[in-house]
Amino acid sequence: MAKTTIIFAVLLIALGLAGYFYTGSQFPTALIPMWFGLVMALFGFLAMSPSESRRKLFMHINVTIGLIGFLGAAITAVHRYGTARSEGVEPNYIALTSQLIMAALLLNYVVLCVKSFIDVRRARELN
Repeated sequence: MAKTTIIFAVLLIALGLAGYFYTGSQFPTALIPMWFGLVMALFGFLAMSPSESRRKLFMHINVTIGLIGFLGAAITAVHRYGTARSEGVEPNYIALTSQLIMAALLLNYVVLCVKSFIDVRRARELN
């Protein structure tokens, strides 16, 4: 799962940079996915350890970061869309798209991690 973490981290970094430069480098908040990606990449590299306890620790940290990122992105997207609509203003579709992509990426990541954790536990119980 450490390699999968790094793949998702690279996707988040690319999303953050694309959002930032696509908006003309005006909105530093567009870099939020990049920061999540950098932290996940760091812990993903640390999870590539021969020590099982260390690997478990860093993967659990990563799935927690992923869950927090998913919740933050999804809640923010829904809230900003609802606020814009209730005020009769068009929402910022670039920001909304970026938040929804971040939420989708992180939801997929969390689901994959949970499935992996369950598979490892079941394999350990069979042995």
